[in-house]
Amino acid sequence: MSDRAQSLRRRIIVAYLTFAAVSSVFFAVIAALAVEGIEVRLVDERLEEVAAWAGPRYAGRLPVEMPAGLSYISGDSIPLPLRELSEGVQEATVDGVDLHVLKGYDMNGMFVVVDHDSDYEQIELVVYSMFGLGFLGFLACSLALGRFLGNRIVTPIVELAEAVDARAPQLPLQDRNDELGLLARKFAGHTAELRQFLDRERFFTGDVSHELRTPLTVITGAAEVLLEQTAHEPALRAPADRIYRAAREASDVTSILLRLARSPDRLEWSTMSAETLARAEVARYQGLVANRPVQLRYAGGADFDIHVVRELALAAIGNLLRNACQYTEEGSVEVRLAGRAVIVEDTGPGLPPAAQARLRDEPMPAGARGSSGTGLGLGIVQRVCAHLGAELVLHPQPVGSRIEIHFPAEAAGPLSPP
Repeated sequence: MSDRAQSLRRRIIVAYLTFAAVSSVFFAVIAALAVEGIEVRLVDERLEEVAAWAGPRYAGRLPVEMPAGLSYISGDSIPLPLRELSEGVQEATVDGVDLHVLKGYDMNGMFVVVDHDSDYEQIELVVYSMFGLGFLGFLACSLALGRFLGNRIVTPIVELAEAVDARAPQLPLQDRNDELGLLARKFAGHTAELRQFLDRERFFTGDVSHELRTPLTVITGAAEVLLEQTAHEPALRAPADRIYRAAREASDVTSILLRLARSPDRLEWSTMSAETLARAEVARYQGLVANRPVQLRYAGGADFDIHVVRELALAAIGNLLRNACQYTEEGSVEVRLAGRAVIVEDTGPGLPPAAQARLRDEPMPAGARGSSGTGLGLGIVQRVCAHLGAELVLHPQPVGSRIEIHFPAEAAGPLSPP
């Protein structure tokens, strides 16, 4: 069913029109019965009374003065078209004139009482015409009233929804004393709670990341010194190199968390090539597959421009690549472009069920715990995509995994903070 058919405003209008139509039909039946009853009373019974009064007087050859418009005819004086009628009251047209005719038999034989029907037919036409106009007027008034009430009810709801969607600092309708005011106050209270929670989370993330920068900087500097001093000692250089890489990765994560803790409109947005970003991350992580039966490559695709924060976009692509390279024992890790998406596909064991549930925002499977086997990488990618207005999509594969980052079609600039 379409959104228009499900509109509350449309339902209110349809309800009023349905009520008007049903009510009009009900009153139309009553009016028709009333008109028919009046016709029986004014015409049929009148003709029978005239026949009962005039018959004996004609039989006794007494003078009879008939009311205007009525005629009593008996015997051979009855016109031929009226003789062919059946007994009782009925309508007939003679020489283009509408008549009500009562045909019967008395002591003098056949008789007819004729009432010229033109006046009553005109009255019936006027009555039914007025009722038709009243029906149309009732429908028009119901339509207007339905639209008015629909707008009065729906417009404030739409305004409230738009304010919630726009994350307005102050929601409308809170001063109303009706149900809409109650709904607006509940929304405002819930929104305030969510905003406070998100602010606390953002401040905590920023504080923790800020506190980690100093010790990580010290560790990185010490690892660089060790690398220089152990250049000719392979047994010591390998551990120093691992310490350096781990410290750099932790520093990168800290920098990303600091940026995520900031409002999107306070970040440095720019338009750049998706291919440039993808190639840069492929080159950066070649060291993870060195001396392993795994090939990390950029497979091409139609390039497109994206409006992003460069460091966040690199982090999203890089974390997907790092996870793919770490968990793929042999085969390939491939990055390509398609549509407006950056696709990372590998031949590894695939994401565990808990990680798949996390990507799809589904409940965690029973027994799942911790980081779902993906460390901070997947969580950071989800946060970055939400910050950039991108969409993270997991495609099921028979072997390995395929994850896509879909960027918005238009450069809308920074999003409003959640």
